[in-house]
This record gives sequence, C-alpha cells and structure tokens, in this order.
Amino acid sequence: MKQIRTTANLDTTVRIPGSKSITHRYLIMASLAEGRSQLGNTLWCDDTRYTAKALESLGAQIIHSPEAAEVTGTGGKLDHPSKPIFLDNAGTSMRLLTAVACLAQGDCVLTGSDRMHRRPIAELLAGLRPLGGVVESLEKNGCPPVHIHGNGLKGGRTLVDASRSSQFVSAILLAAPYASNPVEIGVEGLVSRPYVDVTLDGMSRFGAVAGWLDEETLRVEAPGQYRPGNYDVEGDCSSASYFWAAAAITGGKITTLNIVRNSQQGDLAFLELLSQMGCRVEWHDHGVTVLGGRLRGIEVDMRDMPDMVPTLAVTAAFAEGTTVIGNVGHLRIKESDRLQAVAEGLQRLDVQVDEGQDSLTIRGGSPVGALIDPHNDHRIAMSFAVAGLVTRGVRIADETCVDKSFPEFWDRFEELYESK
Repeated sequence: MKQIRTTANLDTTVRIPGSKSITHRYLIMASLAEGRSQLGNTLWCDDTRYTAKALESLGAQIIHSPEAAEVTGTGGKLDHPSKPIFLDNAGTSMRLLTAVACLAQGDCVLTGSDRMHRRPIAELLAGLRPLGGVVESLEKNGCPPVHIHGNGLKGGRTLVDASRSSQFVSAILLAAPYASNPVEIGVEGLVSRPYVDVTLDGMSRFGAVAGWLDEETLRVEAPGQYRPGNYDVEGDCSSASYFWAAAAITGGKITTLNIVRNSQQGDLAFLELLSQMGCRVEWHDHGVTVLGGRLRGIEVDMRDMPDMVPTLAVTAAFAEGTTVIGNVGHLRIKESDRLQAVAEGLQRLDVQVDEGQDSLTIRGGSPVGALIDPHNDHRIAMSFAVAGLVTRGVRIADETCVDKSFPEFWDRFEELYESK
C-alpha cells in the first residue's frame, strides 16, 4: 500500500519517459526490418518487455539498456515459437502480435492472464481472415488464447469493426507491408483514431507507404519492408497527464520535459481540456508547463482519448460544477472495467458520481481520504495518487501495478515534494 502525502506550492520539472505505444510499434517494425536498428528513449515496462520477449521468440534479436534498444530484425521472415507465448494482461502486445505472428512460418499460440482471456479480439481475427490469416480463438469465445497458423498474408481488402479498439486496425497495418499484395482496410466505428495515426506516423518513419484513402479506408502498399535505422521514441503523453493533473488540482506549476508539441499522440489533447477547465498551458523548446487555476467542470466526448478518463475524472472531483465524460463504453474492456473502477474510486473519496453505460457524470466537491483499490489497473493507481496531493489520507493498494506502463512513476512522483 502506498500512502500519498499532501503538498503545496508545487513548482517543479519532471522528465517524462518514452511513449509505451510508440515503443511497442518501434520494437515490432525494427524486428520486421532487415538489419540493425537503434531505438532511443524506449520505455521498458512490463508491457513492452512482453512484446520484446515475444519478438525474440519469433526470431528477432533485442539488446536493451535502461532507455534504449538495439534490434536486429528478421526481414519479415519470422520463426514459429517452440511453446506458447505468454503476454499476461498486455492487451497491446496481444493485439499487435496476433497480426504479426501471421507472418511466421508455422503455428503460434498467444496466451495471457485470466483477465486477458476475457478481453475481446474477435474483430481482429475476423479482419485478418480475408487477408489470408489463419487465426482462431482457442476457447471459441472471441477472446485469447489465440492460435495462429502462420503462412504469411496474401493481401487484398478487409473490413474491421474498430468500435471497441483501434488496435485491431493498428495490428493489421503493422503486418501489412509484408503481405504479398497491397492491403486495403475498411474501418467501421473507429475509436481512439489518434492511435492509428501514431501507427501510420511510425510506419512512414520506417519507410512503409501507408495512409488514409478517405475517412473510412486505409491502404498499405505491399510487398514492401521496413527500413532499419536510428529512431527515437518521444515522451509519453499519457504518463505526463498525471503531472499535468497534479498542477491543475494543487494550483501549482509543473513543467514536463520530453513532450513534443506536434505529437500524433491523442492524449496530448488533455492539455486543451485542462485549459478549458481553467489552467494555463505554456510551451517551451523541450516540453510544456501547466499552471493550475480555479477549476470548473466541462462536458466532453472522450472517444478518442479513453486513457485520459481516469485522470480527467480525478481532476473533475476538485472542480466547481459538473463534468460529463461521454462516449467511453470501450473502457470496460481495458485492464479493468475502467469505468466501474473510476466510479468506485470516486465514491470512496465521497465524490458524487453517476456511472452510465458509456459515461461518467462527476460533481466536484471536497474529496476525503480513502484506500483506493486500483483493480490491478495502472491508470487507476496513478490517477488517484494525484488526488492525495490535496486530500489527506489517500492510500493506493497494490501500488506496483504501475509497473505495467510507468515503472518509475513513484520515483517521479516523489520529485513533486522537492519543488523549488
């Protein structure tokens, strides 16, 4: 259990680690490229380690140091692993690697934790089959474990229902340059579109030709390949958001380094929400500063920014008026039922909250201290830790769950108590 200490007069600078989403994608593309790539500012957390270990099982060679990786790729010629690949509850790893494993010659099984075995992947499997993917849910329930009979992808056109996860689209995109023919993807009901744009941006950097034909269709030129080289991973906006929220609710000033203003990461837009709530945002050459102000509630569609919902919800607990967070039903299939976990956490803080099927309505007030159960969900733990900077008595159970995406979170959090 982690006891959070209150603080005041925040005025500090925090360096943000590399993006988890981009690290996953760069590791995959470097592993498919032919030759050696140097990746800088990589994030090594539980999830990205699962991706790296899986790629090694498929034939890539990966040597990593604390914030870098040297990857010797396979040229798209993947081995089939000798045993099932365990991915715990790393949803990004499971989805992206399901498509990548189609390029291997032979059978591959991807499995994970009990929670992973309840997280849907049927839409991705359905999207791979018209392209030549031989894939199935072993339990016949549309969830992992997944069996892939690798024999490459023939290419062609497919349709993907992306109403529950944009990663179904990103997975196919990442594997598509190694298909025998060009790939077109019709996309229905896309949530979290910025993550698809992050994928496309990375593919372009690695030399692939891919993009939107129109608002609902993507095309990848194939056969092709990724280009090895030196690539740096930008800072993680999701990880930065906890420190932006800390400035907001304490009325302090926090500068986050390693954040790029022209980033494709959708969570960068959280800064605009904080501006609407009453904060001031100032950009610099190497990062961005948030200065807290008198907060007011807002109404916002978070379809494209679902990972920011816990952070916004905690911030809203300290705002005047009501905040309505809508269009986020897909949060129910994250590491936890994240809508329910956020609502439960706010109720424990004695904050008025109404949980809808795909929404939260939060009435700001004066939260009280409580023990927060993050339900093994890293984003719940980190978001509610921020509340403890103002409210005495906030404790976070199972605090090590942050290792999933931000192993150094508590060290960085301690820096807040060392303000200038």
